[in-house]
Amino acid sequence: MYEPVIGLEIHAQLQTATKLFCGCSTAWDAAPNSLTCPVCLGLPGALPALNGRAVELAVLAAVLLDCRVQTTSVFARKHYFYPDLPKGYQITQYDRPLAVGGRLEWSVAGVGRHIRIERVHVEEDAGKSMHGGAAGGDAVTLLDFNRSGVPLIEIVTAPDLRSAGDAAEFFRRLRTVLVAAGVNDGNMEQGSLRCDANVSVRPRGEQAMGARTEIKNLNSFRFLERALDFEIGRQRDRLARGEAVAAETRLWDDRRGETVLMRRKEGADDYRYFAEPDLPPLVVDEATVARARLAVPELPDVRRSRLANRYGLTGDTLDHVAGSAGLTAFFEQAVAAGADAPSAAAWIKGELARRLHERGGGLEALALTLTPQSLARLVVMVSDGLLSASAAKTVFARICGTGEPPDEAARAEQLLQVSDGSALGALVAETLARFPEQVAQVRGGRTAAVGFLVGQVIKASQGRANPRVVDRLVRESVGLPE
Repeated sequence: MYEPVIGLEIHAQLQTATKLFCGCSTAWDAAPNSLTCPVCLGLPGALPALNGRAVELAVLAAVLLDCRVQTTSVFARKHYFYPDLPKGYQITQYDRPLAVGGRLEWSVAGVGRHIRIERVHVEEDAGKSMHGGAAGGDAVTLLDFNRSGVPLIEIVTAPDLRSAGDAAEFFRRLRTVLVAAGVNDGNMEQGSLRCDANVSVRPRGEQAMGARTEIKNLNSFRFLERALDFEIGRQRDRLARGEAVAAETRLWDDRRGETVLMRRKEGADDYRYFAEPDLPPLVVDEATVARARLAVPELPDVRRSRLANRYGLTGDTLDHVAGSAGLTAFFEQAVAAGADAPSAAAWIKGELARRLHERGGGLEALALTLTPQSLARLVVMVSDGLLSASAAKTVFARICGTGEPPDEAARAEQLLQVSDGSALGALVAETLARFPEQVAQVRGGRTAAVGFLVGQVIKASQGRANPRVVDRLVRESVGLPE
């Protein structure tokens, strides 16, 4: 019986405006090769200058992962020859990385998990190769160097993962932490977060590692899980047949549903590492680490636990409200303004989420028109019987467009409910007179007809009558207890 042994190398783009060693923009959607300069193109005589903001974000990531930030780290040249690597080497860190010895922890159903982090180091990205060509014609490779020099951190785990599902879950958790702290934007489709997976199999109970393969450039949780499942099965099958597993670098072909050979596995000697001569050692003092610790936000798992304990939120509603710091703040401000927590959370998960989906963007899309105080007032109006649930949705839509106070919007739409018993009494009497058969049914014990009569009164009021008041008046009129 074989068990898999998995470690991940996550490449996360740091959210800086400019590249790691030059002033070129890191914008994603610019025209090809429009965001380049002699530094990021590696032209002779160009010298790198380190981006201080990238260092701050890298230190923040290390603190988030409970790593030990090293006072001094060293940049190195990693040599390999790809068309999209203009210098012929990548500036990265090797034997003296920024941070070491961390962990990522979480719990599932009360069971704690933690995966060790071996190191976090800073490096620059390569460019992008695009392969194509006309059908039947020569193959063409186009190069875009806009990404060349974009700042990354590489997060290397210990080989602590034991299944493809575990690896995908770890990657999800890590993404959530990095995005919550503003270190990375989490956009896997654009390549700003991706991972390489190292996997081997060994007889269960053994400590020695088997020969490992590396699966490169996985940019979705689904691809990671599928690629690992396939590769684990491939290695098990080879060992079961008495064949050796070669140390290889492989790629995931999602269309074929299998990994394919890219090249033999390199070792450190193949990359001919040596210290970057154009950059001094990176010194991170205690004040920088202290600032990073102060900048750590409330992380999603902590926020989720707090909302559950303080407000009693559960399930999908809890997950939605806790999904971002902005939504959580909006929710808590609405509660502070008078809304009851379950109702406020339901509105945020329902109507607010739908409105944001229609408009696109986050809460900032409604910042000029919808406030937590407006939502709180709307919730109170429903609970006080001033608005029906359906009318409140109409009012909500209006205030999202106009920014009016909910009371004004409700009056403008003529949706305020009538709760005055004297004003509704005549309408109830008139309705009961129109439906003597249903009144007789109720008095004869068939109380289900009460709902019909209440509905008719509300219909006659054009939806403005308070259902609870109408129900009480109907029951009183036909001699039923409330």
